[in-house]
Amino acid sequence: MGAGVGLGGERRVSAVASPTFVLGGYQSDFARNRTREGEGFLELCTEAVHGALENARLDATEVEVGHVGNFAGGLYAGQGHLGGFLVEADRAFTGLPTSRHEAACASGSIAVLSAMADLEAGRYDVAIVLGVELMRTMNGFESQKVLGSAAWVPRETEGVDFPWPQLFSDLGDEYDRRYGIDAEHLMAIARSNFDNATRNPNAQTRGWRFEESSFDPSDDDANPVVAGRIRRQDCSQVTDGSVAVVLASPHFAERWAQRNGTAIDDVARITGWGHHTSRMALADKLADAADEPYVCPHVRQTITDAMRRAKTDLDGLDCIETHDCFTTTQYLAIDHFGITAPGESWKAIESGTTAFDGSLPMNPSGGLMGGGHPVGASGVRMLLDQTKQVTGTAGDYQVPDARRAATLNIGGSATTSVSLIVETGG
Repeated sequence: MGAGVGLGGERRVSAVASPTFVLGGYQSDFARNRTREGEGFLELCTEAVHGALENARLDATEVEVGHVGNFAGGLYAGQGHLGGFLVEADRAFTGLPTSRHEAACASGSIAVLSAMADLEAGRYDVAIVLGVELMRTMNGFESQKVLGSAAWVPRETEGVDFPWPQLFSDLGDEYDRRYGIDAEHLMAIARSNFDNATRNPNAQTRGWRFEESSFDPSDDDANPVVAGRIRRQDCSQVTDGSVAVVLASPHFAERWAQRNGTAIDDVARITGWGHHTSRMALADKLADAADEPYVCPHVRQTITDAMRRAKTDLDGLDCIETHDCFTTTQYLAIDHFGITAPGESWKAIESGTTAFDGSLPMNPSGGLMGGGHPVGASGVRMLLDQTKQVTGTAGDYQVPDARRAATLNIGGSATTSVSLIVETGG
């Protein structure tokens, strides 16, 4: 399993040894302010773990290993060692081997990949993956400073009030330099994600109401500038939340399906994955790719690796959950998935291709903007939402007849990128 460097120096992409099955999962309500409610990591972890086990129709004693995705528990809440809270969530987990994984906003996806590796290696047959973040513990300015620790400190953060809005404004500037970019298209992305969130009962913004001026890229009162070209509605949310999924080997999944009277073809499985890490600073990444057609070629490679392992291509996908921490990152995802040629993401926006009722919907859940962005949980949430899509259990935000879906989760300024392909066998 994995990508390596061949004798000629080229990187190779191995096939997936066997699929990893997703038996079930659970998402907390991202609209809740757990700090204000007097709750913390224990309550978030317990809720997600018990919810996932119930949804997967498993007893805690059947779980053999646990992986936790979390970015900044130590910074937001002064709490580290979160693998221990996975055990605290259920006394039956006492003695369970656990580990915590950090890769900024891609922490949850790295936890998923680590659990997959355990299962493929034959060490274990059943894993629980928990993504959790407690972020609403401080004001917005302080929170931005904590989030800035995923950038290159102090090189990218010194003297910058809002590091991530500024950095992803810089990403938009790079698109503008190469191809041109229109703020109206970025606002169309925001409007789509917030609209999609109204269908999702766990979305943070499902009850929010907007005026037309809220999406005006020139209205400094209704849609004020945060940094550079990034305005309020270009941004994702600060969120408390937890998500857990139960993953299994083919051997266990077969027995589980028989036990529950379920056809194995109807059980979701991860058939492809991509994972790359690039340079830390956004300016260095952009400079290295200055002559490339793709603004972030390593992200493009992550996506194509996942599709190649899953033996599919763009035409085989029914929907995408992508990383929209800002509108510029979803704009990047559109062309990096190959929906348009590089620099022409606006065409998919204008044609409605990526709208909820389009031919390839993006973020039917509402994404990070509308759904919420508890950093360490977002990658796990994407996997759970795509599992719902391919099993027809997404409710009001179900994409009709979805059978194969993709995720793209990035950490930092796309320093870490992870893509998964989820499908059913029927």
